[in-house]
Amino acid sequence: MEFWIVIIVLFVILGVLYTLYAGIIRNKNNALEALSGIDVQLKARSNLIPNILTIAKTFMTHEKDLIESVTKLRTREGESYDQDDPASIKEHLAAASALGSELGKMMISVEAYPDLKSNETMVQAQLTYNEVEAKIAAARRFYNSAVAQLNNSIEIFPGSILANFTNAKIMPFYEVDEASKAPVSAGDFL
Repeated sequence: MEFWIVIIVLFVILGVLYTLYAGIIRNKNNALEALSGIDVQLKARSNLIPNILTIAKTFMTHEKDLIESVTKLRTREGESYDQDDPASIKEHLAAASALGSELGKMMISVEAYPDLKSNETMVQAQLTYNEVEAKIAAARRFYNSAVAQLNNSIEIFPGSILANFTNAKIMPFYEVDEASKAPVSAGDFL
């Protein structure tokens, strides 16, 4: 009788450990999926940028530095990164945030150019840009939620022990850079 009790207890313990292990793997994959979702939206924005820049260059002669900055940041954002390295992920997200900040500045400066502001192609590009930015924001919220779930499953005992067996690491949250937190005044660009 005692033998069967020990066997049942062992199976229950192994079942609980397996469930926790599988949960960490599921959370890790959800976080990577969410990160991939951000990358998909960043790629859509990156594909839109050349069109916006081409239209804007025609009209915005005084914002040459801003246009060059956006171009450089787009290149930097498009570089590959290691999805298993939290530092690499954090750097990738920071580059994306910096590009978003500069693009926002450029969109505000469009207001100073009546011909550009009324250009149908630019208006459509701005609408598409706003839509892509909304999708990026949604993808970032989903990513942060998935990362919170992963990090909790890794940091809370016994997940902290099981994480070593799953090759799961604490992933960084998406955080806005300081420049993006600062209020933007359209008067600065007009």
